[in-house]
Amino acid sequence: MAPRVFWKGYLKLSLVTCRVTMTPAVSEGAKVRFHNVNRKTHNRVLSQYVDADTGEAVEDDDQVKGYPKGEDDYVLFEDDELDDVALESTRTIDIETFVPANSIGWIWYDRPHYLAPDDEVSAEAFAVIREAMAKTKTGGVARLVMYRRERAVLLLPKDKGIVVWTLRYGDEVRDADDYAAEMPKEKPGAKHLAMMEKIIEERTEAWKPSMVDDPVQDRLLDIIAERRKGRKTKKRTQEKSPERPSNVIDITAALKKSLEAERKSPRK
Repeated sequence: MAPRVFWKGYLKLSLVTCRVTMTPAVSEGAKVRFHNVNRKTHNRVLSQYVDADTGEAVEDDDQVKGYPKGEDDYVLFEDDELDDVALESTRTIDIETFVPANSIGWIWYDRPHYLAPDDEVSAEAFAVIREAMAKTKTGGVARLVMYRRERAVLLLPKDKGIVVWTLRYGDEVRDADDYAAEMPKEKPGAKHLAMMEKIIEERTEAWKPSMVDDPVQDRLLDIIAERRKGRKTKKRTQEKSPERPSNVIDITAALKKSLEAERKSPRK
């Protein structure tokens, strides 16, 4: 079944505009999800917002957003006030800037979405924008209101369509220099490096989606199928946890043993 379109609007570049649709490129809809259930009645348990002090339920109309300015003291915002802060247009992707396609590091990428023309009339303009980005090896940067917040997005050509990546906010990405400062400064020896490269070579194979299968999901589906048939599932025996390795490592000996194990492994 084709994914449901969750956004419709316009793609605009200078005076060129076309109607487009957007669908999420990833989905967790197939994941096993559980409800909280009353063990005694088997009825679902519902969650409810209550006043932290009185314990009384708070109706939707009485709930507002609050930013703390002190203990039990908040600056209150109504939904329409927050909406006014957002972009005026929530339905137009107006590309104002282009950057080299490979110049934005992976750490800035958040959620991918597929962008496609909404009708035949829009297909030509859409194709021109996509092909021009592909030929110039650039990506378009724009701003768009998604998930109730204004976000920077990156548009990249992909096959016959365009992928729209929401980008992380600047305050969400930590400075890599702070992390790198804790890394050891010395370089590995040539012998050790060659041995490690050999191990990597032995383990290198073509990417396939099965590499990211979810074994827990598969196990849960098996259990659910068994219980639907009225069968009880056996509890798996817990495997003994491996001994915690020592921090003192003979790197040469460890690499030699690893290479021997790789040669005996039936991986390939």
